[in-house]
Amino acid sequence: MQTRFSFGGDEHIFAEVGEAMSLEAFFKSLFVTNAVRDAKIKGVTEICPANASYQIKFDPDQIKPDDLLVELKRLDAGSEKSEPVIKTRIIEIPVLYNDPWTHDTLMRFRERHQDPNGTDLEYAARINGLDGVDAFIKAHSSAPWFVSMVGFVAGLPFLYQMVERERQLQAPKYLRPRTDTPKLTVGHGGCFSCIYSVRGAGGYQMFGITPMPIYDPNQKISYLRDFMCLFKPGDIVKWKPIDRAAYDAAVADVDAGRFAPVIRDVSFSLTEFNRDIDAYNRKLDGVLHGH
Repeated sequence: MQTRFSFGGDEHIFAEVGEAMSLEAFFKSLFVTNAVRDAKIKGVTEICPANASYQIKFDPDQIKPDDLLVELKRLDAGSEKSEPVIKTRIIEIPVLYNDPWTHDTLMRFRERHQDPNGTDLEYAARINGLDGVDAFIKAHSSAPWFVSMVGFVAGLPFLYQMVERERQLQAPKYLRPRTDTPKLTVGHGGCFSCIYSVRGAGGYQMFGITPMPIYDPNQKISYLRDFMCLFKPGDIVKWKPIDRAAYDAAVADVDAGRFAPVIRDVSFSLTEFNRDIDAYNRKLDGVLHGH
């Protein structure tokens, strides 16, 4: 996996780790950006890991661009020799699939959709060769997802399903973007799922909604008082299908300040994961639920 570097103006270096999305590319991007952060390189002012790439902002008055490039290439080479292990978290996200709010929204924008006569869930199930909505929800929620990037919209995570490539769910974005998407919609575009952190325009297929806020600039939500964004690159997400009663109860708990998200620390080894993906995912589920 050969990283390609390029300068973006006088203050940025962009690195393309891989042309294809993969856990290997995500891990390499995380390794290098974490190494840059740990090294506290004088002149580096911002570090932005992304999907199979990353960007470094620097002050050219403090470090010469070519000197920074040499250091990045050194760290990049070190990533090839390192054991791909990260200390991270696994986070359970409750989801009310096929909820009334995203359903109302998707019905208002059917003329922009590939299948105007069906719902987003029905369409996604059909194009992925699954036998209906229930089978799709099971496929979507049974395996964990890797947070490869946080951004584009404040706090929005890009989530990559942790299964073999041939088993990954795929769904294109809408033919034309919507002008409305409910806050906390669970969506999907291409090979990525996401959670819309705020209400706004969008184009991902809409599968459901979570009662669990993931972004709070006022930092009043109990579990977001230390940091306004829930997710960090490298986090692992496990969806938990819930019914309407559980959704309403969770919303009430969030409003009352007593909602306690299920978050567990975990050491994730890419080598062990690739050795037996299903077994490793069961191990992660065990960590999440304390057994």
